[in-house]
Amino acid sequence: MYRFLLSRQWVILTLVAVLLIPTMIRLGFWQMHRYEERTARNDLVARALEASPVPVESLTAPGKKITTRERYRTVTAKGRFDTDHEVVVRRRTDGDDNIGYHVLTPFVLDDGKVMLVNRGWIPADGPSQTEFPEIPAPPRGEVTVTGRLMPDETTEASGIKDLEGLPDRQIMLINSEQQAERLDARVLGGYVVLKTPEPKDDSPKPIGRPGNENAALNYAYAIQWWLFAAAVPVGWWFLVRREKREREAGEDVREAEAEPATV
Repeated sequence: MYRFLLSRQWVILTLVAVLLIPTMIRLGFWQMHRYEERTARNDLVARALEASPVPVESLTAPGKKITTRERYRTVTAKGRFDTDHEVVVRRRTDGDDNIGYHVLTPFVLDDGKVMLVNRGWIPADGPSQTEFPEIPAPPRGEVTVTGRLMPDETTEASGIKDLEGLPDRQIMLINSEQQAERLDARVLGGYVVLKTPEPKDDSPKPIGRPGNENAALNYAYAIQWWLFAAAVPVGWWFLVRREKREREAGEDVREAEAEPATV
């Protein structure tokens, strides 16, 4: 009764089932790996955000690359904003996905070095975005600022192309090396997302805290794939048993029809 398993249809069905099981198991392990990665990132971000503020020059210096452990650390600095060399970063969105700019203002420290400060988001001036927008001024004179330290932006990490031929004082990516060349100054590696002092009238709009990645979703997907892998042989056996019953029933009917009628 199980000879039907050698038929072309059942051989193909069995091979597909055999291939699906390890594939689904591997997909489950991949999702579990993603869960562990996202959980580790969330823990790293949480520790960075909860850490006590430190002077910015204790974590970065001109030409230095910001590491994963230094990212999101709260730093402080004393100096003055240099609005004469302020630029805007194109194609940035706010929390409601409105397109506008990020305002990047050089902050000159007491020792003459420059720290790049992302002061927040402002709306675009129109579809063309060719004119330098009107930007609310930061506090004048010497001030102390705090903010989250961030690494230089790259096309590889952000997916944003660093276009050329942009309107005056507009950039695509925040890159301390490029800004050091533009400003002809010693610019600290990375940049700082401003926390305090807070802007007047909420403009530029402050950039919110980084959110947690949904690691639990990857965990659920991993369990789901493994359940699918377990269900494949169960489903295959269910189909085999059903086929066997149908064939046995058909055989019984044929035998009954073949019996001679009795008077």
